[in-house]
Amino acid sequence: MKTLKPYFEMSKMRIVTMVLVTTSIGYFLGGRDTVGSGWLVWVLTLLGTGMAAAGAACLNNYLERDLDARMLRTRRRALPAGDIDPGSALMYGIVMVLGGVTLLVWQVNLLCGFLVLLTAFLYVLVYTPMKRWTWLNTSIGAIPGALPPVSGWAAASGQLDPGAWVLFAILFAWQHPHFYAIAWMYRDDYKEAGFRMLPVIDPSGERLFRHILAHCAVLIVVAALPTFIGMTGWIYFFGAFLAGLMMLEVGIRLWRTHNMTDARRVLRASVYYLPFLLVMIALDFVW
Repeated sequence: MKTLKPYFEMSKMRIVTMVLVTTSIGYFLGGRDTVGSGWLVWVLTLLGTGMAAAGAACLNNYLERDLDARMLRTRRRALPAGDIDPGSALMYGIVMVLGGVTLLVWQVNLLCGFLVLLTAFLYVLVYTPMKRWTWLNTSIGAIPGALPPVSGWAAASGQLDPGAWVLFAILFAWQHPHFYAIAWMYRDDYKEAGFRMLPVIDPSGERLFRHILAHCAVLIVVAALPTFIGMTGWIYFFGAFLAGLMMLEVGIRLWRTHNMTDARRVLRASVYYLPFLLVMIALDFVW
């Protein structure tokens, strides 16, 4: 078990869990009429997606191992700490991505497998190097981060309807306050590593806080769209609206104080936001 620990660490299981939550949202909304008979497909979707997400996270660790060694919060990760050979990490990441995608193509459908492969490609080979080039990496990285509910939708329905892109818009907007809060909390580390994050480009934080508030406001609007296009009912609508106001409130507080405590509040609120939406969707199913 001790030998497996570095692999679990490199897989970033917290991120994988979030990917599975958002994939499930897409699956249940995309297959409302068939989900009762599709539990096995759902499980296989989560298994394949989870494998690919874990592999992509490992490849991200592999590519950034030298930069991780410069940052206080990451220098103890498995690769910079020397707990695992880089070649083994590379092989593990490739096998997990290709294994997960193969499972999805074989047991779910080709569209879902393609979208998961596209997600891994954008995350590893586009977003990861862009962190060294431009502060726009957060918005670029939000694209693969917003694709899991789309692939979940494709897994359930075999096609991409407008509702799938509404979910994409929600996840795209949500990621900005989430990752900007992290960027503010660890701005000194990012500067040391040479990452071109927004608070490194603008140490005052004013641009970052404006982006957080703008995306929180956008999130309130786009999160309401599922109800207005008939995907969800009013239970979800009011829940999503209240959750959006909560996100905006903590964002305003951070804008006023600029302190670490309120950055953590934004991060915590964003972490609770997506599971809360899933609960609201489940209540809509029940009622």
